[in-house]
Amino acid sequence: MTILFRYLFRELTLHVLFTLAGLLGLYTFFDLIAELSELGKGGYGLKDALIYVLLQIPANAYELMPIAALIGGIFALAALSGQSELTVMRSAGISVKRLLCWLLAIGSLYGVVTVALGEYVAPATKQMANQYRLSATKAMLVGEFRSGVWVKDGRQIVNIGEMLPDLTIFKVRIYEFGEGLSIGRVIEGEQGRFLGKGQWELTQTRETTFLPGEAGVTVKAKPQATWQTQVSPEMLAVLLVEPSQMSARSLYSYIDHLKRNRQTTKRYELALWGKLFYPLACLSMLVIALPFAQTQRRSSNVGVRLFAGILVGLSFHFLNRIVVYLGELNSWPASLVVSVPTVLFMIIALFLLWRQERR
Repeated sequence: MTILFRYLFRELTLHVLFTLAGLLGLYTFFDLIAELSELGKGGYGLKDALIYVLLQIPANAYELMPIAALIGGIFALAALSGQSELTVMRSAGISVKRLLCWLLAIGSLYGVVTVALGEYVAPATKQMANQYRLSATKAMLVGEFRSGVWVKDGRQIVNIGEMLPDLTIFKVRIYEFGEGLSIGRVIEGEQGRFLGKGQWELTQTRETTFLPGEAGVTVKAKPQATWQTQVSPEMLAVLLVEPSQMSARSLYSYIDHLKRNRQTTKRYELALWGKLFYPLACLSMLVIALPFAQTQRRSSNVGVRLFAGILVGLSFHFLNRIVVYLGELNSWPASLVVSVPTVLFMIIALFLLWRQERR
């Protein structure tokens, strides 16, 4: 590791961190403004809103990391170019190819930080934020349907009417199917609590068994019953976090569960492949920062060039969301959809560098 590389790494990192802090401050401010309309609901106060917004900072940092890499990279490299330091590096024998390799190495380090945020920090804090907000507003979590949440597990279809932030479930109905898709029995419970090892404890239960032929129906009421299933609190926690905020490990596990139960996985596959490609965006953003920054010594209108670079970062952010929505809508291959923005912007960066070197 040369002195020049360490110097470049230090300058880039300082500017990227400064940019990230500024963007996070802006996002936090707008998030807090949005939460003001919720004040007073179930005892939800300003302190609760502040805690909820602060817990969302890691998730916002994960989303903003590539943009911060681009904007911070442009300003750092533009500063070096304005002080003729890039020119001195080139004169000392540092080729564009070598400079590009340094930027890719630094971008890889930023990518590792992005992976750590997306895999371990952001999913946990986002879930904590949602659980805290639900607890503070004394709200129940319900599904997208009026009848609650529906989950399929093998030959069972489970309906959960309500769920607390601590994942205690209420109004549970379990429809168990036999051969020929006929209903074998229905288990109803007022409340459910997870015991571990795939077991839930249901209270105030009623079990309705449909006997074959004309044998009729039997109904048994019990104060407690054990429900054996692969549905875990971790799977139900998916309802508290958007797929894009889940870790790759959780997404892979949930996709496997959906496939085993022959359910659609497109939305979660897009999120999983997005997790795999998103850290590579840091590399693309640093590479594309180089041609924008080098215009410092080629043009007096630096502000316009820097503003154009910022627009490129915002374009990447919005394009990344648009292609995901289009991919989900049209059932396009997940790996192809999520790779388009990163690959496209990398090609643009390399083309701009090639064009500059030819002049």
